[in-house]
Amino acid sequence: MKIRVAASTSSSVSDRASKDLSVTSSVVRNSMKEAGMLAMLLVLLQIPCTRIEAQQVTGTTTSKDAGAVQIDRVVAIVNDDLVLESDVDEERRFGVFQPYSSPSGSFSRQEAIQRLIDRDLIQQQAQEQPQKPITDAEVAANLQDVRKDILECKEYRCDTEAGWQKFLSDNKFTEAELTKRWRERMETLQFIELRFRQGIRIPDADVKNYYTKTLLPQYAARHATAPKLDSISDRIREILLQQQVSGLLDDWLKTLRASGSVRMLTDNEVAN
Repeated sequence: MKIRVAASTSSSVSDRASKDLSVTSSVVRNSMKEAGMLAMLLVLLQIPCTRIEAQQVTGTTTSKDAGAVQIDRVVAIVNDDLVLESDVDEERRFGVFQPYSSPSGSFSRQEAIQRLIDRDLIQQQAQEQPQKPITDAEVAANLQDVRKDILECKEYRCDTEAGWQKFLSDNKFTEAELTKRWRERMETLQFIELRFRQGIRIPDADVKNYYTKTLLPQYAARHATAPKLDSISDRIREILLQQQVSGLLDDWLKTLRASGSVRMLTDNEVAN
C-alpha cells in the first residue's frame, strides 16, 4: 500500500497599523482567490491519498478491525493506483487543516475525487525526480504556523499541547499521521515549485499594474488606506507568480490525464 501527500506558504506585510494589516491580508487573499491560485494549489495540496496497485481487484477492499470487516470501495483507478472511498473521507476530514482551501465550508465528494486523481498524477511524476529531503524541523515549523491559522483551533486552545491533541483527536488524526502527511504534502509542493516556478519572471510593470487596477479599487471599496506599492510589491509579485504556476499546472495535469489511464468508477461498477 503506497501513501503519499502534498504545503502552505505564509507571508508578512509591512509595518502598518493593525487595521491596515488586517485589510491588506484580506484584500490580497481575495485577489489570490479571484485569480484561481488558491483554488488550484491549496485544494490540490490538501491531503494524501492511499493507493494500492490495481491488478484485477473488485470494486471494494476489506480490512479487519477488532473482528469487524470494513468494506472500502474503489472510486477511481489512476495508472494502476487505486483511489478508495476512505481517501475521500480523509480528504473531507483533512480540510480543517487547510484554513483557506474551502471558504464556503462546503464539501463536494465529486470534486474531492477529482483532486485525489490530480494529486496522484502529480505524485507519480514526483517519484521519478529525486528532491531535497524535507527536514523534521521544517515540518514542525510549518505545522506550528498552521496551528495559528486554523480558526477552529482557537476554541480548542491549540497553542497548548493538550488543546492541540484534543483537536487532532476530534478530527480523527494522530500526531504521527498528521506529521507524515504534512511532510509528504510539503514534498509535493516542493516538486511543483521546482518544476514550474523556475524561469518565471514578473516584470515591475505587471506589479504596478496589479496594484493600480486590482488592489487600489478594493481598498477604496472598503474605505481603507492602501499601503504603499513598495511595501507590498513582493507580495503582489508572489500572487502573479502563483497565477502563472497555477495555469501551467492545470495544463500539465490535462496532459497527464490524456496520456495516462484515469478511470472513475460508478457506484455499481467493479474495478478490473
